[in-house]
Amino acid sequence: MSRKLLVVSGAAVYLFLYLPLLIVVAYSFNDSKLNAEWVGFTWHWYKLLLDDDSMLKAAGNSLMIALTASFASTVLGTMAGYALYRYRLKLLPVLIMAPLAIPEILVGVSLLIFFVAINLTLGLGTIMLSHIAFCVGFVAIVVRSRLSGMDESLFEAARDLGATPWQAFRLVTLPLIAPGIVAGALLAFTLSIDDFVITFFTAGVGASTLPLQIYSMIKIAVTPEVNAISTLLMLLTLFLIVVASRVSPGSVRGR
Repeated sequence: MSRKLLVVSGAAVYLFLYLPLLIVVAYSFNDSKLNAEWVGFTWHWYKLLLDDDSMLKAAGNSLMIALTASFASTVLGTMAGYALYRYRLKLLPVLIMAPLAIPEILVGVSLLIFFVAINLTLGLGTIMLSHIAFCVGFVAIVVRSRLSGMDESLFEAARDLGATPWQAFRLVTLPLIAPGIVAGALLAFTLSIDDFVITFFTAGVGASTLPLQIYSMIKIAVTPEVNAISTLLMLLTLFLIVVASRVSPGSVRGR
Protein backbone atom coordinates (compact mmCIF):
# COMPACT_ATOMS: atom_id res chain seq x y z
CA MET A 1 0.00 0.00 0.00
CA SER A 2 2.83 2.39 0.86
CA ARG A 3 4.59 1.50 -2.41
CA LYS A 4 1.46 2.32 -4.42
CA LEU A 5 1.06 5.57 -2.53
CA LEU A 6 4.68 6.45 -3.30
CA VAL A 7 4.20 5.73 -7.02
CA VAL A 8 0.97 7.76 -7.18
CA SER A 9 2.43 10.73 -5.32
CA GLY A 10 5.58 10.64 -7.45
CA ALA A 11 3.53 10.54 -10.64
CA ALA A 12 1.43 13.46 -9.42
CA VAL A 13 4.53 15.54 -8.72
CA TYR A 14 6.03 14.85 -12.15
CA LEU A 15 2.69 15.54 -13.80
CA PHE A 16 2.50 18.88 -11.98
CA LEU A 17 6.03 19.74 -13.17
CA TYR A 18 5.88 18.62 -16.78
CA LEU A 19 2.25 18.99 -17.82
CA PRO A 20 2.54 22.80 -18.23
CA LEU A 21 5.62 22.28 -20.40
CA LEU A 22 3.77 19.80 -22.60
CA ILE A 23 0.90 22.27 -22.94
CA VAL A 24 3.33 24.98 -24.06
CA VAL A 25 4.77 22.63 -26.68
CA ALA A 26 1.33 21.56 -27.91
CA TYR A 27 -0.04 25.09 -28.22
CA SER A 28 3.02 26.22 -30.17
CA PHE A 29 1.42 24.27 -33.06
CA ASN A 30 -2.06 25.70 -32.49
CA ASP A 31 -3.55 27.43 -35.52
CA SER A 32 -4.96 30.32 -33.51
CA LYS A 33 -3.66 33.57 -32.03
CA LEU A 34 -5.46 32.77 -28.80
CA ASN A 35 -4.56 29.92 -26.46
CA ALA A 36 -8.13 29.47 -25.29
CA GLU A 37 -8.80 26.32 -27.31
CA TRP A 38 -7.22 24.00 -29.85
CA VAL A 39 -8.12 24.93 -33.44
CA GLY A 40 -5.76 22.93 -35.62
CA PHE A 41 -2.14 21.99 -36.35
CA THR A 42 0.19 24.49 -38.04
CA TRP A 43 3.87 25.37 -38.47
CA HIS A 44 2.98 29.03 -38.96
CA TRP A 45 4.37 30.28 -35.66
CA TYR A 46 7.76 28.67 -36.21
CA LYS A 47 7.93 30.22 -39.69
CA LEU A 48 6.95 33.56 -38.17
CA LEU A 49 9.97 33.38 -35.85
CA LEU A 50 12.31 33.28 -38.84
CA ASP A 51 10.91 36.64 -40.00
CA ASP A 52 11.02 38.28 -36.56
CA ASP A 53 14.19 40.42 -36.61
CA SER A 54 13.94 41.44 -32.97
CA MET A 55 13.61 37.83 -31.85
CA LEU A 56 16.52 36.69 -34.03
CA LYS A 57 18.68 39.53 -32.70
CA ALA A 58 17.83 38.61 -29.12
CA ALA A 59 18.59 34.95 -29.83
CA GLY A 60 21.95 35.93 -31.35
CA ASN A 61 22.81 38.04 -28.30
CA SER A 62 21.88 35.20 -25.96
CA LEU A 63 23.98 32.72 -27.92
CA MET A 64 27.00 35.02 -28.00
CA ILE A 65 26.75 35.80 -24.28
CA ALA A 66 26.26 32.14 -23.37
CA LEU A 67 29.26 30.99 -25.43
CA THR A 68 31.52 33.69 -24.01
CA ALA A 69 30.35 33.21 -20.44
CA SER A 70 30.62 29.42 -20.60
CA PHE A 71 34.18 29.58 -22.01
CA ALA A 72 35.44 32.13 -19.48
CA SER A 73 33.67 30.53 -16.52
CA THR A 74 34.97 27.09 -17.53
CA VAL A 75 38.57 28.31 -17.50
CA LEU A 76 38.18 30.16 -14.21
CA GLY A 77 35.99 27.46 -12.66
CA THR A 78 38.47 24.71 -13.55
CA MET A 79 41.28 26.61 -11.86
CA ALA A 80 39.05 27.31 -8.87
CA GLY A 81 37.97 23.66 -8.61
CA TYR A 82 41.58 22.50 -8.77
CA ALA A 83 42.54 25.02 -6.09
CA LEU A 84 39.69 23.80 -3.87
CA TYR A 85 40.92 20.22 -4.24
CA ARG A 86 44.67 20.82 -3.96
CA TYR A 87 44.87 23.59 -1.37
CA ARG A 88 43.03 23.81 1.95
CA LEU A 89 42.17 27.49 1.82
CA LYS A 90 39.47 28.64 4.21
CA LEU A 91 38.31 31.74 2.35
CA LEU A 92 38.29 30.34 -1.20
CA PRO A 93 35.28 27.99 -0.76
CA VAL A 94 33.24 30.86 0.68
CA LEU A 95 34.10 33.15 -2.24
CA ILE A 96 33.25 30.48 -4.82
CA MET A 97 30.07 29.15 -3.21
CA ALA A 98 28.60 32.52 -2.22
CA PRO A 99 27.06 33.34 -5.66
CA LEU A 100 25.37 29.92 -5.62
CA ALA A 101 23.75 30.43 -2.23
CA ILE A 102 22.80 34.10 -2.59
CA PRO A 103 19.41 34.70 -4.29
CA GLU A 104 19.74 35.75 -7.93
CA ILE A 105 17.80 38.96 -7.38
CA LEU A 106 20.34 40.02 -4.75
CA VAL A 107 23.21 39.13 -7.07
CA GLY A 108 21.62 41.15 -9.87
CA VAL A 109 21.04 44.23 -7.70
CA SER A 110 24.58 44.03 -6.28
CA LEU A 111 26.12 43.80 -9.75
CA LEU A 112 23.99 46.69 -10.96
CA ILE A 113 25.17 48.88 -8.07
CA PHE A 114 28.77 47.85 -8.72
CA PHE A 115 28.64 48.65 -12.44
CA VAL A 116 27.06 52.03 -11.75
CA ALA A 117 29.67 52.77 -9.07
CA ILE A 118 32.56 52.19 -11.48
CA ASN A 119 30.79 54.07 -14.30
CA LEU A 120 30.58 51.02 -16.55
CA THR A 121 27.91 51.39 -19.22
CA LEU A 122 25.26 48.69 -19.03
CA GLY A 123 25.01 46.50 -22.09
CA LEU A 124 26.07 43.13 -23.47
CA GLY A 125 29.47 43.46 -21.79
CA THR A 126 27.99 43.82 -18.30
CA ILE A 127 25.69 40.87 -18.96
CA MET A 128 28.70 38.72 -19.92
CA LEU A 129 30.62 39.72 -16.81
CA SER A 130 27.62 39.00 -14.62
CA HIS A 131 27.06 35.56 -16.15
CA ILE A 132 30.74 34.68 -15.80
CA ALA A 133 30.70 35.60 -12.12
CA PHE A 134 27.52 33.59 -11.60
CA CYS A 135 28.61 30.45 -13.49
CA VAL A 136 32.16 30.07 -12.11
CA GLY A 137 30.93 28.46 -8.90
CA PHE A 138 28.89 25.81 -10.74
CA VAL A 139 31.85 24.81 -12.90
CA ALA A 140 34.13 24.71 -9.86
CA ILE A 141 31.77 22.33 -8.04
CA VAL A 142 31.59 19.94 -11.01
CA VAL A 143 35.38 19.94 -11.50
CA ARG A 144 35.99 19.58 -7.76
CA SER A 145 33.70 16.53 -7.60
CA ARG A 146 35.53 14.97 -10.54
CA LEU A 147 38.90 15.54 -8.89
CA SER A 148 37.71 13.96 -5.65
CA GLY A 149 36.99 10.73 -7.55
CA MET A 150 40.39 10.66 -9.25
CA ASP A 151 43.14 8.28 -8.16
CA GLU A 152 45.80 10.53 -6.66
CA SER A 153 48.46 7.84 -7.11
CA LEU A 154 48.43 8.50 -10.86
CA PHE A 155 49.61 12.07 -10.30
CA GLU A 156 52.23 10.90 -7.81
CA ALA A 157 53.47 8.23 -10.24
CA ALA A 158 53.92 10.84 -12.95
CA ARG A 159 55.95 12.99 -10.54
CA ASP A 160 58.08 9.98 -9.55
CA LEU A 161 58.82 9.34 -13.23
CA GLY A 162 60.26 12.83 -13.60
CA ALA A 163 57.30 14.91 -14.75
CA THR A 164 57.10 18.49 -13.59
CA PRO A 165 53.92 19.60 -11.76
CA TRP A 166 52.67 21.28 -14.96
CA GLN A 167 53.44 18.19 -17.08
CA ALA A 168 51.71 15.92 -14.57
CA PHE A 169 48.66 18.17 -14.60
CA ARG A 170 48.57 18.54 -18.39
CA LEU A 171 49.24 14.91 -19.30
CA VAL A 172 47.56 13.06 -16.40
CA THR A 173 45.14 15.18 -14.39
CA LEU A 174 43.62 17.24 -17.20
CA PRO A 175 42.60 14.27 -19.41
CA LEU A 176 41.03 12.54 -16.40
CA ILE A 177 38.95 15.55 -15.39
CA ALA A 178 38.07 16.51 -18.99
CA PRO A 179 34.56 14.98 -18.77
CA GLY A 180 33.88 17.09 -15.68
CA ILE A 181 35.15 20.21 -17.45
CA VAL A 182 32.90 19.56 -20.45
CA ALA A 183 29.92 18.92 -18.17
CA GLY A 184 30.64 22.15 -16.29
CA ALA A 185 30.89 24.09 -19.55
CA LEU A 186 27.54 22.75 -20.76
CA LEU A 187 25.98 23.56 -17.40
CA ALA A 188 27.34 27.11 -17.55
CA PHE A 189 26.02 27.52 -21.09
CA THR A 190 22.56 26.35 -20.02
CA LEU A 191 22.48 28.65 -16.99
CA SER A 192 23.61 31.63 -19.05
CA ILE A 193 21.24 31.24 -21.98
CA ASP A 194 18.24 30.71 -19.65
CA ASP A 195 19.02 33.42 -17.10
CA PHE A 196 16.52 36.22 -16.69
CA VAL A 197 16.85 37.77 -13.21
CA ILE A 198 20.54 38.76 -13.33
CA THR A 199 20.24 39.75 -16.99
CA PHE A 200 17.25 41.96 -16.23
CA PHE A 201 19.26 44.07 -13.77
CA THR A 202 22.53 44.26 -15.73
CA ALA A 203 21.21 44.80 -19.28
CA GLY A 204 21.28 48.29 -20.71
CA VAL A 205 19.14 49.95 -23.35
CA GLY A 206 19.01 47.88 -26.52
CA ALA A 207 20.84 44.92 -24.97
CA SER A 208 18.05 42.40 -25.27
CA THR A 209 18.43 38.67 -24.77
CA LEU A 210 16.01 35.86 -25.49
CA PRO A 211 14.52 35.67 -21.95
CA LEU A 212 14.11 39.46 -21.88
CA GLN A 213 12.48 39.43 -25.30
CA ILE A 214 10.05 36.71 -24.23
CA TYR A 215 9.24 38.67 -21.08
CA SER A 216 8.46 41.79 -23.09
CA MET A 217 6.15 39.80 -25.37
CA ILE A 218 4.12 38.12 -22.62
CA LYS A 219 3.28 41.50 -21.06
CA ILE A 220 0.58 41.76 -23.72
CA ALA A 221 -0.44 38.12 -24.10
CA VAL A 222 1.04 34.63 -24.33
CA THR A 223 0.81 34.16 -28.08
CA PRO A 224 1.65 30.94 -29.93
CA GLU A 225 4.86 32.64 -31.09
CA VAL A 226 5.97 32.84 -27.47
CA ASN A 227 5.10 29.17 -27.10
CA ALA A 228 7.16 28.37 -30.19
CA ILE A 229 10.31 30.15 -29.01
CA SER A 230 9.85 28.70 -25.53
CA THR A 231 9.64 25.21 -27.03
CA LEU A 232 12.87 25.71 -28.98
CA LEU A 233 14.63 27.07 -25.90
CA MET A 234 13.34 24.13 -23.87
CA LEU A 235 14.61 21.62 -26.43
CA LEU A 236 18.03 23.26 -26.47
CA THR A 237 18.24 23.16 -22.68
CA LEU A 238 17.15 19.51 -22.51
CA PHE A 239 19.67 18.59 -25.21
CA LEU A 240 22.52 20.20 -23.29
CA ILE A 241 21.42 18.47 -20.08
CA VAL A 242 21.46 15.09 -21.82
CA VAL A 243 24.90 15.76 -23.29
CA ALA A 244 26.24 16.92 -19.91
CA SER A 245 24.89 13.80 -18.20
CA ARG A 246 26.55 11.54 -20.77
CA VAL A 247 29.97 13.13 -20.36
CA SER A 248 29.71 13.41 -16.57
CA PRO A 249 32.15 11.51 -14.33
CA GLY A 250 29.55 8.88 -13.51
CA SER A 251 29.00 7.95 -17.14
CA VAL A 252 32.75 7.78 -17.73
CA ARG A 253 33.18 5.33 -14.84
CA GLY A 254 30.27 3.33 -16.22
CA ARG A 255 31.99 2.97 -19.59
